[in-house]
Amino acid sequence: MSNQETEPAEIVCDTPAVAGVDPVVLLQPRDVPLGGPRAMGVRRTLPQRERSLIGAWCFVDHYGPDDVSVTGGMVVPPHPHTGLQTASWLFAGEVEHRDSVGSVALVRPGELNLMTAGAGISHSEVSTPNTTALHGVQLWIALPELTRHQKPHFENHVIAPIVRNGVTLHVFLGKLAGLTAAATGDTPLVGAQIDLPAGSSIDLEVEGCFEHGVLVDTGTVRFAGTTVQQNQLGFVQAGRSGIHLENSGDGPARVVLLGGEPLGEQIVMWWNFIGRGHEEITAWRAQWQLEVIDEADPAGRFGQVAYHGRALPAPTLPTVRLKPRS
Repeated sequence: MSNQETEPAEIVCDTPAVAGVDPVVLLQPRDVPLGGPRAMGVRRTLPQRERSLIGAWCFVDHYGPDDVSVTGGMVVPPHPHTGLQTASWLFAGEVEHRDSVGSVALVRPGELNLMTAGAGISHSEVSTPNTTALHGVQLWIALPELTRHQKPHFENHVIAPIVRNGVTLHVFLGKLAGLTAAATGDTPLVGAQIDLPAGSSIDLEVEGCFEHGVLVDTGTVRFAGTTVQQNQLGFVQAGRSGIHLENSGDGPARVVLLGGEPLGEQIVMWWNFIGRGHEEITAWRAQWQLEVIDEADPAGRFGQVAYHGRALPAPTLPTVRLKPRS
């Protein structure tokens, strides 16, 4: 599938664009183990205390480059999701995705795998035997109240790059630099990989009602006048009509640009679930444990994944009520 086929969610901006509004906030990564007994290390910049969402983007994990012969690669057994979309984007390596609606697909560099969990889905992610280095980002998008109970489904899109002033862009969600991505968005969003050669810069027109974040994968970048180091996420509030990116280092730089209209809803986010209240999350956890871990109802909310091995049991719920994020 190409990246110029369909329209994303309609954008209706009420926020006026004002030059020079609000400084860039630097969000620092924290190291987190991902996925079961053979946990893989990732750097998580969203959510955190300072910021829970950028538009509807609610989760940013950044990993690699990892030598798979040393780390063992990615081995994440079947696990559930509700109320969100997962957006898988690789810089290097290959990961096999399997889910309970029957999808079997490979995540490769230059391709977006977008899984819409909706009312409930389960999936596994395992790096392939021919992968020697693994490097990429795993992103989540919170679904709005209107569509969060939809049927689960899966999309794969090959993202054709474009070059502007020597800078290469892969626009995998929304609209940017004259491109419209084909992937389905339930809220107004933008997502793109931007590669800047040494000494290069680019000015991008953006929606004034969008919040934006720039995750630096490689190099050092000046974002809206602020230096953002490797692995940091620079965030700006809504109100800008343009974004200036400049490679301020001696080598190439690569960033992931994420943006979106503020979600305007409170969410409760725990483990792999996004809901609207403590009771909802508690019920989903109980369903997962009963349906899949205890194998009492293989045709239940989360279904089954064709996977050789056991699914991940849910962690123990905290002893206090889960609090919403806004």
